[in-house]
Order: sequence, then structure tokens, then C-alpha cells
Amino acid sequence: MSNLNKLNFTTLEVSGMNYLKWVQDVKLHFTTKNLRPTIEDEMDNPDPQALWVTLADRFDHQNDIILPKAGYDWQHLRFQDFKSVNENNSKVCRIQSLLKIFNETLTEEDLLEKTYSTFFATNIVLQQQYRAQKFTKFSDLISVLLLAKSIISC
Repeated sequence: MSNLNKLNFTTLEVSGMNYLKWVQDVKLHFTTKNLRPTIEDEMDNPDPQALWVTLADRFDHQNDIILPKAGYDWQHLRFQDFKSVNENNSKVCRIQSLLKIFNETLTEEDLLEKTYSTFFATNIVLQQQYRAQKFTKFSDLISVLLLAKSIISC
């Protein structure tokens, strides 16, 4: 986000009202950075719809790549594979965000069950103790795991 503040021009408004000015500013900015060839073909047309179609042609295939990858990552995610609770939580949140883009949601129960079921095999008793606490929110479980980890580390 800090890079957005350093731009020498205003960002494109959602309404598109400043589109033509924005295109000129982007062209000038890219020219000064010697990046003009990267946009030359696609942005020569000042028509917003034509630009939208060009962008869709270039990037719509991402759906075919990102969704299966996020599903694969979720299927193969294991709590025991991470060195820290934070690393696991970060990966879970990343996968959850990617799936949400495609209207696929992971419920709190999904998140909790994935964490419980992928504990280290040597920590079955610990897993059962956490299950017995009957957490309803994944964030609550993560908070307790982080607290437990900090107590153990001391």
C-alpha cells in the first residue's frame, strides 16, 4: 500500500470518471520508468470496455489455476508441518482468502477439524484436550495454541 502513496498521479476512480486522465498519467509514469512497452498494445485504446476485455483475456485463466491450487493446499494442509502456530495460521488464512474469492467458504468447523485432525500423532492426548474445550471459533483455538506455545517456550 505504501507504493500507492508514492504515485505521481491519482488512482483510477471506481466510477471511471477520470479514466482518460488516468491512462495518460499511467503512460507517462511507465515511460519515465522505461516500462512503456509492457502496456503499449493493451492501453492504446482509450475505451474502458476494450481495456476490460483485454485484461479479462489476459488474466481470466487465473481462475483455472488458483482455485484448484487452493483446494489442493487445503486438502494437504497439516498443522504438524509448520514450525509455529503463526505459520500455520497464516497459511490457513491465505487458503481461506483464496477460496473465498471463488465463493467457496471454509466454515469454523472445517478450520477447527483440520487443525485437530492434523496435530502431531504423538499429541493425541493434547488434541483430545483441545477438542474437549469445544471451541466454536478457529481464532479462539489459535489464540489458545499461541498462548500455550509461549508458556512452553518460557
